[in-house]
Amino acid sequence: MRVVPSDAALKTRFLVLHDYGMGGSWWWVHARSEQEVLETFADVEVVHSEATLAEAETWGLDEADVDGPTAPPGLAEARAERDTQRGMPGFGALAGRNLLYLRRRWDEDDDPMVYLIEVGPDGRRLRQVELTEDGTAYRSTPEDWPFNPPWVDRYDPAWVPFVIGQEEFETQWTRAVHDPSRWE
Repeated sequence: MRVVPSDAALKTRFLVLHDYGMGGSWWWVHARSEQEVLETFADVEVVHSEATLAEAETWGLDEADVDGPTAPPGLAEARAERDTQRGMPGFGALAGRNLLYLRRRWDEDDDPMVYLIEVGPDGRRLRQVELTEDGTAYRSTPEDWPFNPPWVDRYDPAWVPFVIGQEEFETQWTRAVHDPSRWE
């Protein structure tokens, strides 16, 4: 006999994806709401496409309960990461905002850059400005990028210090040039 948790009737089965650009990890997660999924697991999204939901039924995906003591590989790490974030100042401060504007410097390669990014509700970039060391500004949109996975997990407090106003973003966007050869 299978024991069903008393609140099982209150839960819905959500298709959850960790999209890392060139691929992704997928699971079915039983939770009371989409928000509960996002509050419980870091760097995931809930997929709503009817076609994808129907197709996913044939994939034999692992299933997890948001309240369960264990989760499949990948999802367990996403839960552990979220548990760590939950105790930090700023946790969830960006959740629920329609548009988000960020300014962040990346020095990871030989060409350090400041990025100003407009982020949609799903964490994906909508528009981006790259400011080079010499002051040149380049703008781009999803049509310029081969992949556009979610960049910003809105519950992650690490993004809070990078928030800027829309006005600052628009000022740089207006002066930036579009050069598609930059992304070829």
